[in-house]
Amino acid sequence: MPKSTNTDKSDADKKVDDKLNTIEYTAPELKKPVIDPTKADNSKVLGNETPKPVEKPKNKTEKAVAVAKAEQAVTQAKDALTVKQQTKAKQSRESLAVVEQLVKAYNARNIEEFIRVYDEDVEFYIFPDELLFKGKEKLIARYGLMFKKLKCIHSSPIKRIVHGDIVIDHELSETCSTDENVIDKRSELISSYQVKNGKIIRVLFFR
Repeated sequence: MPKSTNTDKSDADKKVDDKLNTIEYTAPELKKPVIDPTKADNSKVLGNETPKPVEKPKNKTEKAVAVAKAEQAVTQAKDALTVKQQTKAKQSRESLAVVEQLVKAYNARNIEEFIRVYDEDVEFYIFPDELLFKGKEKLIARYGLMFKKLKCIHSSPIKRIVHGDIVIDHELSETCSTDENVIDKRSELISSYQVKNGKIIRVLFFR
């Protein structure tokens, strides 16, 4: 692209060039905008919402009231959290007690006490969502036969996690098939139990 020459410039451009070429020329001062702090900011940067000014306490009494309200709000928040934690802790204790009853009945091969801790419509799954069976009748058929067939069964938790209505057991399972004094099978299992209203409603086995 060819460079422009002075002959191509307008009269206004020539006047500007003349001013720039003289030492008398002084650039105009840029005036700063005057901001009135008493007026709301209606600029588009903050959007269309008009900010509401915060009223400061005018005297010691108002200040004391404001402080008291703030302290009350903090206390209420802490109390709400504490109640939630206490409810969760109670739920965890109840769930743990149910699973401990289950393990005790399982080790004793007591089918009546074993099924007592299960809900009528209990569901058994293999992780993540493969349904094995549902209901107490199939539960009795499976575990009742196993209790009669085996000479000994013993399950002991290696690690247990309890959180509200969920109990997760990493357990060591030992069984005797012919002699109650000879353990011929030993394996580690991970099971998850969900408890509601004192009954196990869902069991999840991890392979």
